Amino acid sequence: MKASEIRWALERLCAAFNAHDLDGVMTFFAEDCVLEMPRGDQPWGTRYQGKDSVRKALAGRFTGLPDVHYGNEQHFVDERAGVGISKWMLTGTRDGQRIEVWGCDFYTFQPPGRTASCAGESVL
Repeated sequence: MKASEIRWALERLCAAFNAHDLDGVMTFFAEDCVLEMPRGDQPWGTRYQGKDSVRKALAGRFTGLPDVHYGNEQHFVDERAGVGISKWMLTGTRDGQRIEVWGCDFYTFQPPGRTASCAGESVL
């Protein structure tokens, strides 16, 4: 994929997350995708494999943080590796407590614009 295509995907992904559009988010994920979230008892946190599993995990983000927003986003691309990184400020409310934290997502892309894997939600 070209760098411009990866950057476009990163921008659309961020917009879909901010619109709480889970269907829109999932259009970027391949059937055999992998999502790694930092919380969990393994060194990589918790790993979700396959589109259905990833969808359930991401739906939990919108449920757990109903006003979640990814702002101040910056996107970085390595065209040769097919990798995109999105850095953002997550804001939201959980159990009446306001959350504001920097984080990033590392996406590996495979043609045609589908995400093969995402190691994300890492707090900086």
